[in-house]
Amino acid sequence: MMHMNLEHWLIFGAFCVASWFLFTYFWPRMLLSVFKRAILVKGFGDGPIPVNTLYTESQALFADPLHAPASASKLATTGVNHDTLMTAGWLDLSKGPQVLHVPDMNDRYYSVQFTDPSKNTNFAYVGKRTTGTQAGDYLISGPGWNGTVPQGVKQISSPKNSVLLFGRVLVVSDSDLETAYDLSKQIRLTPLSHWQPGQ
Repeated sequence: MMHMNLEHWLIFGAFCVASWFLFTYFWPRMLLSVFKRAILVKGFGDGPIPVNTLYTESQALFADPLHAPASASKLATTGVNHDTLMTAGWLDLSKGPQVLHVPDMNDRYYSVQFTDPSKNTNFAYVGKRTTGTQAGDYLISGPGWNGTVPQGVKQISSPKNSVLLFGRVLVVSDSDLETAYDLSKQIRLTPLSHWQPGQ
């Protein structure tokens, strides 16, 4: 009887360990898959956001996030944000690098976060705390790319060809919303093959 109980406990323990491993391995990937679908299919309520395109939430959605349009994805209302405008995009670097341009933020807080969706880990940041607030261009390249980085452009090497990008720009007050929105819209992507200095 004792032997049977021990055997059951060992099976139960092995099942628990296997379940925990599967949960910790697949849960981040499932979560990122939901984000990918939210971005590419629904966006912020104005329709899909194509791959390698950035989209900034509307001023109306920022001003009243609790009354987002029915067409908006959960991305638009997740973690209702009261002080930064959100910009999002899904990058596919398999056909070549993208160049991210950020405008001069004039000492305003902003950040652009790069996430490896396969591991749900952030591998790079551009923003006030890491690169400053001056205008800049950043070449985002996938694994194995060995081309030439243009002069004056900083390279960000991604561990994968798929990248989840989130940008945030601080909104200081209601009267500042239009200025912050204009700056957010100037955060943009251009394929390296079409990029020109000072573009």
